[in-house]
Amino acid sequence: MGRRIAVVGGGSWGTALAHVLALNGHDVQILVRNQDTAVEISQQHTNDRYLPDTELCPSLKATTAKSEALKGAEFVLSACPSHAVRDALTAVAPLRGRPLIVSASKGIEIGSHLTMSRVIAETLGEETVPRLAVLSGPSFAAELVRELPSAVVAASTSVETALEVQKIFQNRFLRIYTHTDVVGTEIGGALKNVIALAAGISDGLELGSNARAALVTRGLAEVTRLAVRLGAEEATMAGLAGLGDLVLTCTGELSRNRTVGVAIGGGGDPHDVLAGMAQVVEGVRTARAAHCLGSSLGVEMPITQAVYSILEEGVGPRDALASLMAREPRPERWG
Repeated sequence: MGRRIAVVGGGSWGTALAHVLALNGHDVQILVRNQDTAVEISQQHTNDRYLPDTELCPSLKATTAKSEALKGAEFVLSACPSHAVRDALTAVAPLRGRPLIVSASKGIEIGSHLTMSRVIAETLGEETVPRLAVLSGPSFAAELVRELPSAVVAASTSVETALEVQKIFQNRFLRIYTHTDVVGTEIGGALKNVIALAAGISDGLELGSNARAALVTRGLAEVTRLAVRLGAEEATMAGLAGLGDLVLTCTGELSRNRTVGVAIGGGGDPHDVLAGMAQVVEGVRTARAAHCLGSSLGVEMPITQAVYSILEEGVGPRDALASLMAREPRPERWG
């Protein structure tokens, strides 16, 4: 029997996941901010701003009314941009009953340095943690709605909760793997966007395949250092939520973070490039948050630092590259 599901956030990722859930036979309502978007999704079965040339499941509905979206919801999916998660969930709190809560947002909150699951726990209460899971892994929304094969991770401190999420989402084109390492799953999903900016800048500078491979590999090393320092399992970073998502975002043509990096590496001013983007580029805010978090914990993150210096300090991409290449030689595994 299908579940009653509320999806908070009608961007590309929220809409794609809502589409999958509706295809799986669930009663899905997306809570959106714009009435025109709500009408378009509910009546025309499209969301052209975020997923152009895509037909959505006919049973999928959207609304701007919190009460309508959450009425009877057994499952709440948070799919807002990371910077909007706290405000969005504060607006829908308190939740009735004990719904399953899934976070599909990837990022670290600026200021608090919290991952999205911790933002949710702070906002909705620690009692939600056993019923809270995070969804992450290599997945472009545009490919998911085309029903192309994808695999992601559902991570929760509760094995039963992860298995429940797996059952709700999995179908013939989306495979869900379960995990209990919430921290590693979220840090991998957040910081891969920063490394993708670096990979894009490298491609924009036309530094070649060797440089891109080095950035991906050494990027994974520094993401792993931070994740382990925060209590994650190192092995998680070799899986879908770590290496898998990193490779996709650093090399895929649909990656917004890589696209922005390419434009900056090609000579574009970061502020002008970002102003021209129609959707949120998560890696920009995450670079700032990760830079501060790594510094506060004493975790060395040279690629993140280089991206931060380009975005926030006005350092030119070639100067940032020179600083990276001039670092003191080290063993491959350290720290």
